[in-house]
Amino acid sequence: MITIIEDYFDKGCGRCDRFDTPDCSARRWADGLSELRRICLQSGLEEAVKWGHPCYMHAERNIAILGAFRSEFRLSFFRAALMKDPQGLLEKPGPNTAHAESLRFTDAKRVLELEPTIHAYLREAMDYAEAGIDPPKAKSNLVLPDALVDALTADPELAEAFERLTPGRKKSYVLHVSAAKKEATRVARVAKARPKILAGKGNNER
Repeated sequence: MITIIEDYFDKGCGRCDRFDTPDCSARRWADGLSELRRICLQSGLEEAVKWGHPCYMHAERNIAILGAFRSEFRLSFFRAALMKDPQGLLEKPGPNTAHAESLRFTDAKRVLELEPTIHAYLREAMDYAEAGIDPPKAKSNLVLPDALVDALTADPELAEAFERLTPGRKKSYVLHVSAAKKEATRVARVAKARPKILAGKGNNER
């Protein structure tokens, strides 16, 4: 994965074999992603690379992250459960996601049309960050196996990515790791799953 922010806009995230090719999703949606980047920076957010993507921060908290796919590009909000979304623009990234968190686009023109709204949504999220407000934690009956707990404790990046997974995706890893009879196998399965977790995928997703 990339570690330099400009590489994302020039070449892509570096997580697949389409990196730095004309078929790269980030390059396909370069104009729209550049507009979203401009809006985030104009809002006063700090820019960093996380999980191979441009991530925007404020008050030492993640606020939003850019993403590009074959059919669309997105601006996704962290702590989406707090967002009021008065215009109903936020969408869920998948059917198993608890909260709508993404603004989806298929052209740069739509980004410009929504620019005032995007600024307002970012400002709302920044206000929550400044106030230290977090959404209420959802109750979960998942019992994480020790091998997974140890890996998350030792690897903050992995822990943050795992926390962002949908409940269904988290469960897929818990079941997969727990199914191994030997502890060494469970540890190995966690290590092998790391790239998928960082990519926001479930155990059964490609």
